Amino acid sequence: MKPIVHPFPYLTALAVAAVALLATSALASASPSHVDRVEARIKELHAKLNITQAQEDLWTNVTQVMRDNAQTVDALIKVRSGNAKTMTAIDDLKSYGNVADAHAAGLKKFIPVFGTLYASMSDAQKKNADTIFRMRSHHEGKGPLIARTPTSR
Repeated sequence: MKPIVHPFPYLTALAVAAVALLATSALASASPSHVDRVEARIKELHAKLNITQAQEDLWTNVTQVMRDNAQTVDALIKVRSGNAKTMTAIDDLKSYGNVADAHAAGLKKFIPVFGTLYASMSDAQKKNADTIFRMRSHHEGKGPLIARTPTSR
């Protein structure tokens, strides 16, 4: 059986670029900002994870990484949004790649600080954290936990 080759592969690439542009433009123009959503997520997680007084310093490290990551992504989204009307398809894809790279780099920074906090948790807290992360995981197609809030479901 011969594979079916799309006669217009550039149309597929153009469609992907258009979707990426629209998705990021909508995200950039939506309120609240990424930073605001992360602040809300920090408050939500603090309560849901039942952070103890003894864990506050570790929690502060986690929240600093979350805030730094949010500021980095927010800045990239603002630049992307500001250039949206003049970007070529290639510029758009590169810009989208920069945002995706920032998310990945942020996650790599988040994992060790959260791991330290997680190691300090009681078994009940760990079980709770496992459930929270599992319920809101990227497996549901909703993105990483650190980048979402209840309003982005």
